[in-house]
Amino acid sequence: MAHLEISIGRVLANIRKLNQHLARHGKRWTLVAKLLSGHEPSLRRLLFDPVVEGLHSIADSRLSGLMRVKLLRPDAVTMYLKPPPPRLARSVVRYADISLNSSLDTIRALDGAAREAGVRHGVIVMLEMGELREGVIAERIFDFYARLLELENIKIIGIGTNLGCMHGVEPTYDKLIQLSLYRQLLEARLGVGLELVSGGSSITLPLLGRRKVPRGVDHFRIGEAALLGSTPLTGRRYRDLSTDTFDFVGQVLELERKPSAPEGTLGQGGVGHAIVPESGEPLYRVLVDFGMVDVDVGSLVPKDPALTFAGSTSDMTVYTLDENLDRAGRRRYRVGGSVHFKLDYMGAARLMHSKYIEKRVV
Repeated sequence: MAHLEISIGRVLANIRKLNQHLARHGKRWTLVAKLLSGHEPSLRRLLFDPVVEGLHSIADSRLSGLMRVKLLRPDAVTMYLKPPPPRLARSVVRYADISLNSSLDTIRALDGAAREAGVRHGVIVMLEMGELREGVIAERIFDFYARLLELENIKIIGIGTNLGCMHGVEPTYDKLIQLSLYRQLLEARLGVGLELVSGGSSITLPLLGRRKVPRGVDHFRIGEAALLGSTPLTGRRYRDLSTDTFDFVGQVLELERKPSAPEGTLGQGGVGHAIVPESGEPLYRVLVDFGMVDVDVGSLVPKDPALTFAGSTSDMTVYTLDENLDRAGRRRYRVGGSVHFKLDYMGAARLMHSKYIEKRVV
């Protein structure tokens, strides 16, 4: 059956390289582990490796993922990666040491939950800087922080922002210097010290080498670069990180030479997506055992460049092949054989979240 192979050794090597790279630039960072979807074998290998001692914390946008982290490593510092709804305040306080927030009502609920638990909960307040996702409007940030000082069980960790995730607003030196200036203004006006300015992510990493990240932005939240070795700013490998950390393997169910175009009256009943080749010549059609329910095929790239996507339905996908012989005259594929794919971030995330896809740590 189709399965996903996870090379944790290569992921750990990426984390080690990022530890060294970010330390040279005076930055701390949080490993964003949400792509792993709380997968216990992967988390166990990660959390008990000495390399995690170089991290500030482990983050997830799912409480189930943070719960798994805390069950495996109760001493791990954890971060909830999105503003939680107030009704989840008790669970957030229980499984996350820090959360990203932009609502006073939610932070008041977290304060109450932290008081009940006898702890102080850390908060990073997100600032709106053009991405139009989460974030307090800049004009309200001073009043917002002043109100937080009234909450005894809330520890204000710092200020942060999100760029590049929804509209694709790129991080620039100007935006990042604005963020770091808000720290200075908040500290001067309210007399508070802020531990972190969390303005970096995988998309911001290329700016480090160009010295376009201000010194005041001292914290990164990194998932894609650590887990896949790439940066969304370019869609390519970042520095010398490994991009061979995930290998999606499909099993060949059928292999036949067939006409290129469908035959018959085409109606609207099809639920799949197909591409008809322009040549019209018969091609080998490689039928593999995954479909749109499992993954967006647009997130997959066959490692064999001879394969071309032909179509996908709910649970099967077809690729075409001009010839099924390699240069040595051997068959490329056979029924029961495997087809290997590279993944982008969303492809890996959806496969990790799918209960129908087996995960193998290698």
